[in-house]
Amino acid sequence: MVRKSDKGAYGKPNGAGNSRHHQWQPPLPAPAPGRARGSVRRGAYVVATREGQAMKMAMIGLGRMGGNMVRRLRRHGIEVVGYNRSPESVRQLAAEEGMIAAASAAEAVRMLPTPRVVWLMLPSGSPTEQMIHQLIPLLEAGDILVDGGNSNYHDSQRRGVLLAEHDIHFVDVGTSGGVWGLEKGYCLMAGGEPAAVKALQPLFDALAPENGWAHVGPIGAGHFTKMIHNGIEYGMMQAYAEGFALLRGKQEFSLDLAQIAELWRHGSVVRSWLLDLTAAALAADQELQDIAPVVADSGEGRWTAIEAIDQGVALPVISLALQMRFTSQDAEGYPAKLLAMMRNAFGGHKVEKG
Repeated sequence: MVRKSDKGAYGKPNGAGNSRHHQWQPPLPAPAPGRARGSVRRGAYVVATREGQAMKMAMIGLGRMGGNMVRRLRRHGIEVVGYNRSPESVRQLAAEEGMIAAASAAEAVRMLPTPRVVWLMLPSGSPTEQMIHQLIPLLEAGDILVDGGNSNYHDSQRRGVLLAEHDIHFVDVGTSGGVWGLEKGYCLMAGGEPAAVKALQPLFDALAPENGWAHVGPIGAGHFTKMIHNGIEYGMMQAYAEGFALLRGKQEFSLDLAQIAELWRHGSVVRSWLLDLTAAALAADQELQDIAPVVADSGEGRWTAIEAIDQGVALPVISLALQMRFTSQDAEGYPAKLLAMMRNAFGGHKVEKG
């Protein structure tokens, strides 16, 4: 592993080459058209190894994402020690996938060979922060701690500095794929030192589809990239929602929304995985009778909008998509009540009683 004294500029090991796929480097000239830097083509999976030994790691946080990531890792030959605050998910994964059960984070760490790899899939903020502080005295110099949750990239940068003081490597991984990741694979955006990311390659190869992971930059870059990814996702979702609302509103045509969604999936400019999911939902129920008109926001859309303000970059579509989510969450409707009152006050317009 790379000690702090071995690192050159940008936290890169002295003498490290520049030709490895999936490896971030300081800015270089744009790659030739036809193949993006950081992509690689892989053949059939084999048992994942690191330096000739079977790969073994710990996963802390076995919710929907973490649990399915364990399943995918196990099915690609990687030994996983798993811990979760709720013991039921630990027992289930141990029984179904052969995961090694741990009763605590400390026990999970003790079961690992050195240098250790510990991957966190926990809610952002306090849960992740508390676990990192709990793990620091349990880990040793040269170990790698991975945060695959939706943490704020500022937190990741700060945590990287903190862990470096203990000679513990930190890699922040933006993870996209949702509940479909087990079947389709996860898109992984890794930030960290090149040597640490390279050591994790067997895990990334197992978790991601072909060409589905990349080393995008130094510590913080992984979560920053995922943050922008989610901001774009907000805008795309809002555009689909508004478009289908207009189609539905044109009563004189009696449009079949499921038919149109399915049609657009084949050859149209707006085809996407989000459209695939929309088409499936509309085929089941075009009226969406059992769904309340409330859209949650996980926080990354807010962080994206704040970043745009900090950079002075215009972000009207993503910012408005975020505001529309806020509107859907407003059960009281106080702003609308105030607007109705003002219309009545200056123009005598009718006010509907609640």
